[in-house]
Amino acid sequence: MGNSHITIHNKAFRPYLSAAHLDEAVARLATRISADYAGRRPLFVVVLTGGFMFASDLLKRYIGECEIVFIRVASYEGTASSGVVQEVLGLREDVQGRDLIIIEDIVDTGTTMHHLLPTLQAKGPASVEIATLFFKPESLKHQLDLRYVALEIPNDFVVGYGLDYDGLGRNLPDVYVAV
Repeated sequence: MGNSHITIHNKAFRPYLSAAHLDEAVARLATRISADYAGRRPLFVVVLTGGFMFASDLLKRYIGECEIVFIRVASYEGTASSGVVQEVLGLREDVQGRDLIIIEDIVDTGTTMHHLLPTLQAKGPASVEIATLFFKPESLKHQLDLRYVALEIPNDFVVGYGLDYDGLGRNLPDVYVAV
């Protein structure tokens, strides 16, 4: 990761977190989750699209049996959360009595999780936890119990490692912050 700024949709970004730094944080989180769920078979519920890189790296390091499903919700337009959550692709698996771990790329306002948690809890799981790559505590508008947070960051607009700016930047291995 060099010192080079990048431009996406005419917005400038500077390097913020290297792929190596992200890798260490994800590895620490995978170790914690593996220990907490030893002897169990959690169902990881990956929130697309942003969560795909984090989920891939986290689950490659998860030790033990698990299952993985993908759901898709939309709550973003541009650089600001729209505050509107639309479930695009829902959960079809039977989650009754299962331990669910929601994998999310970023929790900022908490609107997505605030909408998703009651929907999942209504299906009768044994437990529901959230594992997020990033958490922006300054942005939180809904009370959430975030058991697994890889990194807390300030209320900055970030892109890369699965996070996008209007569709672009998800493929960057490092994370960049708007300048």
